[in-house]
Amino acid sequence: MFNRLKEELDSIIERDPAARSRLEVYFLYSGFRAVHAYRRANWFYRHNMKFMARYLSQRARHKTGIEIHPGATIGKGLFIDHGMGVVIGETTEIGDNCTLYQGVTLGGTGKDHGKRHPTLGSSVMVGAGAKILGPFRVGDNARVAAGAVVLDEVPDNATAVGVPARVVRLNGVRPSNLDQIHVGDPVSTELCRVCAELEKLKKQMTEIKK
Repeated sequence: MFNRLKEELDSIIERDPAARSRLEVYFLYSGFRAVHAYRRANWFYRHNMKFMARYLSQRARHKTGIEIHPGATIGKGLFIDHGMGVVIGETTEIGDNCTLYQGVTLGGTGKDHGKRHPTLGSSVMVGAGAKILGPFRVGDNARVAAGAVVLDEVPDNATAVGVPARVVRLNGVRPSNLDQIHVGDPVSTELCRVCAELEKLKKQMTEIKK
């Protein structure tokens, strides 16, 4: 138990340049406290003590501003940075070493039954204010840009940008940073491609006229 706690604290320090010590993270980081409370609530949930599970999760919500349903499945090393306004639904599944920023929603659309919430692979980064809605998968090492609204599956090693989100593949290269701003814009990329194609056609028409 202590080794796992140490690993969780170290994984947060590794990803947050503002973290100075394990003690600081343990006592002062709302994201860590919310995940720690979730793990206790999840134990009660799995042992069919649903009322106690919900009590613990709602208590943590009032203290941290982060709502994690005790029925969610969360792997090791989840880092919720700042955290205010984060919502994680009941059937959400989150892999190892994922990072969520403030205002993120992992929710449902209201039309699905059973599995209603998204599944995140390992090492996924979800930027501030992003919404991932529905029972689909966001692949390993994927990035969701700040403010994006994701309604469809995101492949491994890809970036989702915009409203509704579009996917930019990263050619199998794992993102090496947690930059939420400098991500590829698929609309801009497509416009550049169309402009280049038009220039090519103009040159061909000029040659034909000659």
